[in-house]
Amino acid sequence: MNPVRKLLNNVKPAFEEGGKLHMFKSVFDGFETFLFVPSETSKSGVHIHDAYDSKRMMSIVVIALIPALLFGMYNIGYQHFLVTGTLAEVGFWTVFLYGFFSVLPKLIVSYGVGLGIEFIVAQWKNDEIHEGFLVSGILIPMIVPVDTPLWMLALATAFAVIFAKEVFGGTGMNIFNVALVARAFLFFSYPTKMSGDHWVAYGNVLGIGGFDPHTVDGFSGATPLGQIAVGESYATLTNVIGQPLSIWDMIIGFIPGSIGETSIIAIALGAALLLFTGVASWKIMLSVFVGGGLTAFLFNVIGPNTAVAQMPWEYHLILGGFAFGAVFMATDPVTGSRTETGKWIYGLLIGVMAIVIRVMNPSYPEGIMLAILLMNVFAPMIDYYVVQANIKRRMKRVKVANGNQESKK
Repeated sequence: MNPVRKLLNNVKPAFEEGGKLHMFKSVFDGFETFLFVPSETSKSGVHIHDAYDSKRMMSIVVIALIPALLFGMYNIGYQHFLVTGTLAEVGFWTVFLYGFFSVLPKLIVSYGVGLGIEFIVAQWKNDEIHEGFLVSGILIPMIVPVDTPLWMLALATAFAVIFAKEVFGGTGMNIFNVALVARAFLFFSYPTKMSGDHWVAYGNVLGIGGFDPHTVDGFSGATPLGQIAVGESYATLTNVIGQPLSIWDMIIGFIPGSIGETSIIAIALGAALLLFTGVASWKIMLSVFVGGGLTAFLFNVIGPNTAVAQMPWEYHLILGGFAFGAVFMATDPVTGSRTETGKWIYGLLIGVMAIVIRVMNPSYPEGIMLAILLMNVFAPMIDYYVVQANIKRRMKRVKVANGNQESKK
């Protein structure tokens, strides 16, 4: 027998009814079912017996996020040492470790606060711990600036878990994407921390790096979308030290931005895993990009003469959180459309709304977050009308079939 399984079996009685540690039953159950597939099976009714439960699905999403997370860590160090002019003097591991130690506290705070609330609610309800925060816990740090204070991240995480998840009944019952609610909370509560030069880390991390941004000539930590938002007309985008950015810089991800959103290649690797395993809907992913691309192209042709409207349409798809949102946020099976036709409509409208918000609201250059949250609200209605349309078509076929039978008589 697996030694870990044997250990859990030995201590399990202490967490069961009447055991000394019964008050922590939900904690033990969550830990056990995360490591092993539950052994209980249903005794009655029609059920599908499968080892692929929601915890396994959430684990696949977490694995799919790892490429973007690891690259984000490296990019944090890359941007830091690029500003100081010492990038050529430091090695790969110095660059990566600077980013790693910058992001690690945010992951710890996100999971610590979120899972802590999950444990408390589970114990209070005498229920099992919901597994949805396995994904939300890693998403939240990946969609915020690296300079976000830990106390602010903790507050946003607590707000999102309580008011966007638990009040609705927990995992599977929420109507809004939890991670995006945390991001929205930060944006509207602390807007100055979600803009400006907060996308580049400049402090000393465990003795690595560190600089004063006021002493570096030409330093700008603004994201490419941030640069466009303050421009009167579209111009060449630059990096943090004023050098022109190429489209490959944007695709690879060597640009300032949220921790996990900059690399299209890393996001594509995660998308490939999600699609291969069937966890995410390719219809939603594709339709988000189609809707966004078409809308951006139309603004290029007939839009206002503003910088963001005249930016090449393909840049909209690779800058900001558009790709990350399309792959990891819009495809959330809980808050998105579930009918096959509805998925096309849902994704298409997200892409359209994201670009419309970017172009028409100059104070908010990033639109994917609000677009997804808005469509989270309309997803049930989309599915409702898709189902009703199918019912009407079937009723017409029934009437036609009955009419043909009557005519034969």
